[in-house]
Amino acid sequence: MRVGVLGGGLQGCSAALALAERGAEVILFDKNAALLSRAAVANEGKIHLGYMYAGDLTLSTAKTMMTGALSFAPFLERYLGRPAESFSLSVPATYVVHRNSQRSADDVCAYLEAVHALINEAAEGRDQAYFGRDLRAPLRAWSAAETEAEFDPAIAVAVLSTPEIAINPSALAVTVRECIAGHPKIEVRCNRTIVRAEERNGICIFSNGKDGPFQERFDHVVNALWDGRLGLNETLGIRANRPWLHRLKYGVSFRLPSNVRTPPSATFVLGPFGEVVTYGDGMIYLTWYPECLREISTDVTPPDWATYPSEPLCSRIIVGTFRALSGIVTSLKNLNAEGLPEASVRGGAITAWGKTDIYDPGSELHTRYAIGVFSKGCFHSIDPGKLTMAPHFAEICAERIRPAVSHRYVRAGIRQVAPGSAV
Repeated sequence: MRVGVLGGGLQGCSAALALAERGAEVILFDKNAALLSRAAVANEGKIHLGYMYAGDLTLSTAKTMMTGALSFAPFLERYLGRPAESFSLSVPATYVVHRNSQRSADDVCAYLEAVHALINEAAEGRDQAYFGRDLRAPLRAWSAAETEAEFDPAIAVAVLSTPEIAINPSALAVTVRECIAGHPKIEVRCNRTIVRAEERNGICIFSNGKDGPFQERFDHVVNALWDGRLGLNETLGIRANRPWLHRLKYGVSFRLPSNVRTPPSATFVLGPFGEVVTYGDGMIYLTWYPECLREISTDVTPPDWATYPSEPLCSRIIVGTFRALSGIVTSLKNLNAEGLPEASVRGGAITAWGKTDIYDPGSELHTRYAIGVFSKGCFHSIDPGKLTMAPHFAEICAERIRPAVSHRYVRAGIRQVAPGSAV
């Protein structure tokens, strides 16, 4: 069985690995020169446990995210063959309630405690499932003295420590690329842009590349494109029945100078704020929503936004992001924003359901639970919502296709033995 996987981000690469393990011959397409080279490495890599989504009072987003988060590390260990703790991970995140939060400090703290209780329940019997972190320890509220030592107390009205971490997406990308390149059942075709799909005794994919247009039929196709997913779906008559937004958001990465105190990983809630992510390898990631959000599109397929902004925009994003965050985070105050080691700005599209931005407390962008795998016959479209969910949805998609793979082995008189345990 031949399966075409469209999109070489983390979702596409995860789907390719899960399908190949189940016996499929996988052709993995990407429009870029290398896998995992755009939006996949332009974010903070947070493995969400659900704490961020205090705007979703139903807790549906939190329940969805924690399911993905608890599947993430086991997926890496199973398919990449490395202990999850060996990846470049961040310091656990503190959640900081901003004075202009869309919900009160009491409401946000109550939400965090409710989510933590659900995490404890979901993690029961899975002690090592979240990068070896102990999820049973209670959340810890910071004292006034602790808060004042790290943040401007006039802005940080409440601070709680959580076990939530981020994984350095650039380091993860290197390992995933190596694994994909060495896999005997995965063929990678970069520099090919997917144009459309047609049903023809399976799915026929039309693509363009440097060697011209090409078409090829597959028994199954997985649409793991990111900003191009909705547009490709429409070529098969699959249309979204709700509004969506594509948002171009950038982040700033740099290496912390050795003489500077390490800032805490901090996520500011609830609203259009930002975060600081401190990785164990000395890299720091910053984003501040008003400065880093640059474009919004409601087109089915958004413009081909630049991953790396040119000057003077690049410098403007760095300086503006530092100006905002250094006014809150004490250890950032004395840094020179214009002379940081290995400083870079990277960005990508964020595609989500909703018609208003997160400045609106009622925006659907505050939720992420209406996501997952949509299947129509042998065409499967994956909306991961967040990086956290990519491995989990890859397993779901691969399991849907598995019966067809197994059927082929039976017809050929071959006994199939999966190299891993069934999901």
